[in-house]
Amino acid sequence: MPHALAHITVLDLSRVLAGPYAAMTLGDYGAEVIKIEQPGRGDDSRHWGPPFTDGGQSAYFLCANRNKRGLTLNLKTEAGQKILRLLVAQADVVVENFKAGGMERMGLSYERLRTDNPGLIYCAITGYGQTGPDRALPGYDTVIQAQGGIMSITGPTSEGTDGEPFKVGVAIVDITAGLQAAVAIMAAVQHRDRTGEGQYIDIGLYDTQLSWLANVASGYLLSGDPPRRYGNAHGTVVPYQTFATADGHLMLAVGNDSQFASLAEVVGEPSWANDERFSTNPARVQFRELLIPALAVHFCQCTTDEWIERLRAAGVPCGPVNDIPTALETPQAEHRQMVQTLTDGNGDNIRLVGPVPKLDRTPAQISRPPPLLGEHTNELLREKLAMTEEEIDALRNDGVV
Repeated sequence: MPHALAHITVLDLSRVLAGPYAAMTLGDYGAEVIKIEQPGRGDDSRHWGPPFTDGGQSAYFLCANRNKRGLTLNLKTEAGQKILRLLVAQADVVVENFKAGGMERMGLSYERLRTDNPGLIYCAITGYGQTGPDRALPGYDTVIQAQGGIMSITGPTSEGTDGEPFKVGVAIVDITAGLQAAVAIMAAVQHRDRTGEGQYIDIGLYDTQLSWLANVASGYLLSGDPPRRYGNAHGTVVPYQTFATADGHLMLAVGNDSQFASLAEVVGEPSWANDERFSTNPARVQFRELLIPALAVHFCQCTTDEWIERLRAAGVPCGPVNDIPTALETPQAEHRQMVQTLTDGNGDNIRLVGPVPKLDRTPAQISRPPPLLGEHTNELLREKLAMTEEEIDALRNDGVV
């Protein structure tokens, strides 16, 4: 099948998650992605485990580095910087996530690299962006989650607890920043293809975190009321939360009054649909302390599967609260090919979560397993820069690759 970005070459100088995730996303659409890492050590996430494969690849590294070839290059050496500039001259995109000013200190700033390639698209991902009073601070997902407000609205309500805030269970700021970066890069590619002009893209994790506060931020900006935590409930839609059942938990998501009327029928309380306290969503929000306990009494009387069967038959959105193994092994996940198996350079079979979009003309797909550290160094230097084995061996002996 054709690849939408097969004409694009990406140099991925980034580490850990946000930058690698952005470059991986471009690779899913067919871009040639070259992951450039420090000789001898590589991406920090290569060491974040267990678990590891039998060959020593960390699960963390595997999650963000498919569809790339691996090249080691010491950018602190003059020879390494020269090689990078030669590669940049042939590339379309550079992705990096050094702290603000890091690339400039190595003589590899955007202004310097664009002299080698005026059409270069350069994407820098940092904690707080390239400007502002916090620009020099390091960017770590959990710190941004705390500082950016999401932890203040995540976790149990303060009643009956110590009020401790909770982070999201995955590095969601990094992932969404990577997606923002990938979208921005594809927009810049479109602009470059029309005009020939490259450009600089500045992605901040903090900006990203603020952007996906979404309706919660909008609600505050409109009302001036600081948002509070609702646990697994919703601040402005009721009932929209988990309920304990006879054997577990159920997630209920009643999004309109018609669905609530159907819910009332299913639980044996049809009069609720006409009760002025419950008949509209604003009323249900106002009287949630009456409605939710009444619903809880009903839900604890049957199993989760029994409720799901009855509620879905009535058109009421709901679902089980699955653990991770169950979620990855559902018939739906299998049908959508959301778990795929590849063999890496060590011969280990690895299972990865597959690409999300299903494009019928230019599908996103996994064509390469995540690379071993420096796995394609010789191959790439021969292919891109026409180096001989003797020249590559000399660079390796000098600690350049």
